[in-house]
Amino acid sequence: MSKSIKAFLAVGLVAVVAACADTAPVEEYVVVEPEPISTEPAYTGKYK
Repeated sequence: MSKSIKAFLAVGLVAVVAACADTAPVEEYVVVEPEPISTEPAYTGKYK
């Protein structure tokens, strides 16, 4: 094989490896606790 064919195959192999590499960005999930609709009454210890 000639040197140009070997060089072309080497560049092609590098391109395939780079394309198949797992470089996908990892998505981050942020979970936000919802605010309560109304606040609970404070316990006073007595019945009113």
